[in-house]
Amino acid sequence: MLDKSSPILVAGSGGLVGSALVRALKADGWTSVLAPRRAELDLTDRSAVFEWMRANRPKYVIDAAAKVGGIHANNTYPAEFISVNLQIQVNLLDAAVDAGVEKFLFLGSSCIYPKFAEQPIREDSLLTGYLEPTNFAYAIAKIAGISQVQAIRQQYSLPYVSAMPTNLYGQGDNFDLNNSHVLPAMIRKFHEAKESGAAAVVLWGSGSPLREFLHVDDLAAACLYLLSSYDEPEPINIGTGVDLSIRELAEMVREVVGFEGEIVWDSSKPDGTPRKLLDVSRIKALGWEPRIGLREGIASTYEWYLGQL
Repeated sequence: MLDKSSPILVAGSGGLVGSALVRALKADGWTSVLAPRRAELDLTDRSAVFEWMRANRPKYVIDAAAKVGGIHANNTYPAEFISVNLQIQVNLLDAAVDAGVEKFLFLGSSCIYPKFAEQPIREDSLLTGYLEPTNFAYAIAKIAGISQVQAIRQQYSLPYVSAMPTNLYGQGDNFDLNNSHVLPAMIRKFHEAKESGAAAVVLWGSGSPLREFLHVDDLAAACLYLLSSYDEPEPINIGTGVDLSIRELAEMVREVVGFEGEIVWDSSKPDGTPRKLLDVSRIKALGWEPRIGLREGIASTYEWYLGQL
């Protein structure tokens, strides 16, 4: 049983996942949620991270901090993606051990599995094949984080664990067309096309890749569940176990937004990994399942987006 009165650090609390975790923890009755923003704690500053951890002594840590982006961002800034992510996770994990953190949950990503992994992707597929080239730098950094968690377990016998979320979306997402993921980019493109009266929306790729999507509030619920019920060296998948094509996703987003024009697919742009569906049998066996359907989640995300305009 976790002590909900003990300090718990949410690293990356300003992001999509971190903000959902803060909401979930407070709704679950946690009374000492530590959620420093970058202005208060720069996670790439090693000495600052050690000092903060020693001063605040969190009992639990969920690491949702990362530099993230879509195909364009990963392809354009690979040096930043590998360097920043390595710095963040090494600093946090080393400082956690130093400060006596009792439980640590590190979040990887489904995009770090091999590009042609057998579908649905089991956790033991990690490091068994070539990575997606457009995502290579980010993937190497996250794989290093999972390896560090396993090394800490081996050397210090601490119950530190890793989880592998699938593609995420929801309140707090990034809608910048240069750096966003596919679903929020679609929401913005269809909305702006509807508002301007455009006849068509151009989307990247062929529309054929298959993807799985999990609402970030479901991920937050899964993280709290795993923090209290999971203690194994292998990472554990978090997803829905259901996928659809990017073309089908586009039709669903267009319908939710209310855009009545044409969708044009620019096949000169990369598709990325052909399919990425997680095997979620292990987390289901623990007793956890998602609750938010995709169409329902897209509608609530679009409503949130409209509120930010």
